[in-house]
Amino acid sequence: MATHGNNEVDDKGEGGTREHRHAVERRAEPGAVSPLWAGPGEGLIVPGYRRDHEKVDPPGDFPAYRGTISRHPKRPLVPIPDMLTEVTGPLLGEDRVGESDHDLTVDAAGGEAQGQKMLLHGRVLDGDGRPIRNTLVEIWQANAAGRYWHAWDNHPAPLDPHFEGVGRCMTDDQGRYRFITIRPGSYPWGNHFNAWRPAHIHFSLFGRAFTQRLVTQMYFPGDPMFDHDPIFNSVREAADRARLIANFDWEATTPEWALGYRFDIVLRGRESTPFEEQDS
Repeated sequence: MATHGNNEVDDKGEGGTREHRHAVERRAEPGAVSPLWAGPGEGLIVPGYRRDHEKVDPPGDFPAYRGTISRHPKRPLVPIPDMLTEVTGPLLGEDRVGESDHDLTVDAAGGEAQGQKMLLHGRVLDGDGRPIRNTLVEIWQANAAGRYWHAWDNHPAPLDPHFEGVGRCMTDDQGRYRFITIRPGSYPWGNHFNAWRPAHIHFSLFGRAFTQRLVTQMYFPGDPMFDHDPIFNSVREAADRARLIANFDWEATTPEWALGYRFDIVLRGRESTPFEEQDS
């Protein structure tokens, strides 16, 4: 995965000369939503996005997590500038989301999933605290017994015929999202002797632009597996690990039906939620 900054490799490219690109970045407002017209002969001002501190994300090679040995980049990442493509797309609208896609507990035939129901909600913000509106939020997870609906998952736990474990929704004008789902179970994963993953839910967000793309995991408070999980502990700072843990939300709990959890997500900026490393 390439990082975003000033490209010092090529003097010329899609964005014009290197000097012009640097001038564009000096005039850009960090975190702005769309490119600005600077006037005749000036072209577009491409708003840049702040780069995360180098220790926010997990290292690409974390020996305790054996999968990183073969999957992390072997060469230094090449910084590239934020060009028009990176700051204006993708455009993923409400037409991609079905009316009940946010509810993972009921399937198309009306069958009801087994397990502890939960209302999962939160806000998606940028690094300056502004809501990110009308952006796609996707989740996927194991069922209550700790098994995914996936051909490669051979964990000897029961499949739930009414739970596929995938959902998506759009944020509203305040950046809020909401899912109805089941609290997932822990499962063994073979990384080391007696390795078990803490209960977690995967998140995918696109933000306003490709430069805000985020794939991460949400965990539950008080999980006894935290101290034994190399994926969770690959996030270097304790404060960053804490931001991966949802808060139990009594106010969101529905009596006699579902518990409530809140998980706010910040894209970029000092308070950003730690990213998973993405293959490229």
